[in-house]
Amino acid sequence: MPVRRGDPARLLSAVNAQRAALGRPAWSGPVTAEALGAGSVGDVLAALDAGLSPEPGALRGAVVYLLGLLERRAPGRAVEVRIPPFAAIQCVAGPRHTRGTPPNVVETDAVTWMLLATGRISWAEATADRRVRASGPRADLASYLPL
Repeated sequence: MPVRRGDPARLLSAVNAQRAALGRPAWSGPVTAEALGAGSVGDVLAALDAGLSPEPGALRGAVVYLLGLLERRAPGRAVEVRIPPFAAIQCVAGPRHTRGTPPNVVETDAVTWMLLATGRISWAEATADRRVRASGPRADLASYLPL
């Protein structure tokens, strides 16, 4: 289940909305899904640091971008990583599942995923305080994080 890549025009609008909420100028970088996804990570983290709620479109772009990085870092289909309502991927080498609920599942909210993927919190910390739900023998992503 690949991550859906966003429409660059829609992502540009979301990034600019987040930048406006931060008092920053409009995006002046490349208008590609990859560049805007990377830019949205920085802008969403800046919003969180400022105590603001991230703009939903920018948060989605950042989540999808970071899941794409995980997908490339840990190719495979043994673990399903879910960040509702934004996206889900399959990653990590090992036996793949084809039907029903997979045996190895990681699920968390978008803000926790942002913090994990960027190294602001550790896997151990996030699982200990139950911000991440991980089940199955291969569902430990600590060796792949931060991205």
